[in-house]
Amino acid sequence: MHEDGNGEVRRVGSGVAPSGADQEYLSLERELTVLLRRARASQGEMAREVHPDLESAAYGLLVRLDESGRQRATELAAYIGVGKATMSRQLRALEDLGLVAREPDPADGRAWLVHLTLEGQSRVGKVREARRARYVSQLSHWDRQEVAELARLLRQLNQGMEK
Repeated sequence: MHEDGNGEVRRVGSGVAPSGADQEYLSLERELTVLLRRARASQGEMAREVHPDLESAAYGLLVRLDESGRQRATELAAYIGVGKATMSRQLRALEDLGLVAREPDPADGRAWLVHLTLEGQSRVGKVREARRARYVSQLSHWDRQEVAELARLLRQLNQGMEK
């Protein structure tokens, strides 16, 4: 939408009216855009709550380690959807902050397993609990089944978008 100078608001875009089916996908795009913008801002806040020097993008990595335990860097990179070099850089930064540690993989002496340190577990746990409490508060007017259905649909969407 754009104000044309005369106080009138008009639609700015391709000029082609979407069909009914296309409108559903445009609505999806709009809502996902808002959600992702808010999620990026929220992720940055949560990262800073874990550690003031933590990069926003590394928060999801810490959550994955919190939920899944020890993993190889290659598994983490595949899950997050980044390359080996990016994962290496993020893990090095997390090690420097004392949030993760590496240990030799007993199944393959050439590989390393990454895990949260006790400090990492404590910090991530506190932030995740605060985030969960915020969701409970913000969605208190929702039925629990609606929350479960939203989680199921988001999981289905995420799985469908895997590389």
